[in-house]
Amino acid sequence: MIISNFIDGKFTEPIEERMMDNFNPADGTHIATIPRASAADVDAAVLSAKKALPQWSALTILERADWLDKIADALEEIKEEIAQTESLDTGKPISLARSTDAARSISNFRFFAEFARSQEPLVFEMSDATNYVHTSPLGIVGLITPWNLPLYLLTWKVAPALLMGNCIIAKPSEITPLTANLLARTMQRLQLPDGVFNLVHGLGPEVGQAILEHPDIGGISFTGGTSTGRIVARTAAPLFKKLSLELGGKNATIILDDANLESVVPGVIRAAFTNSGQVCLCGSRILIHQSIYDEFCKQFVEQVDAMVVGDPSDESTQLGSVISMEHLQKIESYIDLAIEEGGEILSGGSRAMTGQVGPNPAGAYIRPTVIGGLSHLSRTSTEEIFGPVVTLHSFTTDDEAIEMANCTEYGLAGSIWTEDAERGRQLAERVDSGMVWVNTWMHRDLRTPFGGVKNSGVGREGGRWSLSFFSEMTNVCVKR
Repeated sequence: MIISNFIDGKFTEPIEERMMDNFNPADGTHIATIPRASAADVDAAVLSAKKALPQWSALTILERADWLDKIADALEEIKEEIAQTESLDTGKPISLARSTDAARSISNFRFFAEFARSQEPLVFEMSDATNYVHTSPLGIVGLITPWNLPLYLLTWKVAPALLMGNCIIAKPSEITPLTANLLARTMQRLQLPDGVFNLVHGLGPEVGQAILEHPDIGGISFTGGTSTGRIVARTAAPLFKKLSLELGGKNATIILDDANLESVVPGVIRAAFTNSGQVCLCGSRILIHQSIYDEFCKQFVEQVDAMVVGDPSDESTQLGSVISMEHLQKIESYIDLAIEEGGEILSGGSRAMTGQVGPNPAGAYIRPTVIGGLSHLSRTSTEEIFGPVVTLHSFTTDDEAIEMANCTEYGLAGSIWTEDAERGRQLAERVDSGMVWVNTWMHRDLRTPFGGVKNSGVGREGGRWSLSFFSEMTNVCVKR
């Protein structure tokens, strides 16, 4: 398969005619050739966006909401193709690609369309005047998205950006470009006005950097690693671009002494190993009250040992491959580090598979790995691995649990498991984190703020926070 950039409503070859390869991480096969675009391609995309902006921004927000519904309907028609393509490109199980990636990509457009229709004008009355808050688009925005949830996270940004009247320059991860291409095909089929949505493929230091530096791009929404986020901030901030950064996490799962392990263990496994742990929200540090530590470990390890790791296309597969052989080697280096730091491998830790379906030996597979015996301050326990690796730690008091949970540079998400929901809620307020779930994980109301604190990001997305980011506000005060 050969895919192209999408600029000004047309699929175009990169100006410098450079291409690069895309591989299926589950078996190592070549699946696509994609553009290795350059700053010249970004310039062309911005030029097309500038031409489209006056007409697109002149539509009412309700007219643009209708466009979001059209896009959602069109994606619904190809949802199985989205799921199959995402599974092929990322190595994730087809069941997960259907239930999460394809489904959420569609619902992102539907949510923001309906959310727009529910908004009331912001009007503030004074004794002698009325204040009207007027919103206008940023203009041209750059959207840079990662490889773990490719279309899901791209549409999470595209939908509100379009809704608020912006034109888009999108750069998906060069590792997982295929569903972004499907989105561009959908936009073309619907005859979205030329230049409103532009897609430029390529490498971060080339295309991503050109987007960050372009003087006509007024806002950057970036999701990715913290180290790359520092580069984004360092580049864009002096240019006074509006920035939203959703970065890494090393999230704590806290299991209190009253937790019902029969229901908690499956939930904690889901939080730890969904998408092979390659979700920024995954709970990779599991903190367990000392009184139930041994029993939790026994049940947890038994259920992790039974997980099916294998062919992503098989319906019974629970974990597919990780994203690449390079990433697998990084994960394995942390498992080696854990042993050096005195940890004990309680489950997994190798490429030797268990389960009903064996994967292709050329694929980037590793068993879900559980490590005990480490200090909560060890490198393995505090650095982001972004793979199917968790560490187990015991605590004796709620205060100790909070101290352990807050000991890392990250603060994205977390979960607390208890029979006392009010106790869990009060404890959650003490966690240094943008999001904390009590007795669940990744249970999302899209109206709520999404984002992290500390080194996990800057700003929030979701609901009115997304609409605010992708717009400028002017207060008009009319004196009577």
